[in-house]
Amino acid sequence: MKKTFILTNPTNKTARLVEAAKYEVSKYLKREEKKKLPDGADYWDFDCRYGTTAEDARSIHRAEINKCIDEAEAGGLESFYLEILAKPGHRKKKPESIIQED
Repeated sequence: MKKTFILTNPTNKTARLVEAAKYEVSKYLKREEKKKLPDGADYWDFDCRYGTTAEDARSIHRAEINKCIDEAEAGGLESFYLEILAKPGHRKKKPESIIQED
């Protein structure tokens, strides 16, 4: 998903547009997680980028998406860019030293 969300509309309030953006992101993430994993993959990982435009977008963690959308609303932005790309993830084993300390 690569999309610029518009937060200004003469017929809808900004809060409603923010909630719609959050819902669309949530729906996209759930849809991607339901897809069949490729062989050897353990889970779906997501590369996320956020910014006012596509050119100045920075990498963020998946858990920060809603916080960034809230910041866009609080900052009075007219629009923001969000990019979410799914990729297969592979779990890594903990080093022996960490396992023994637990």
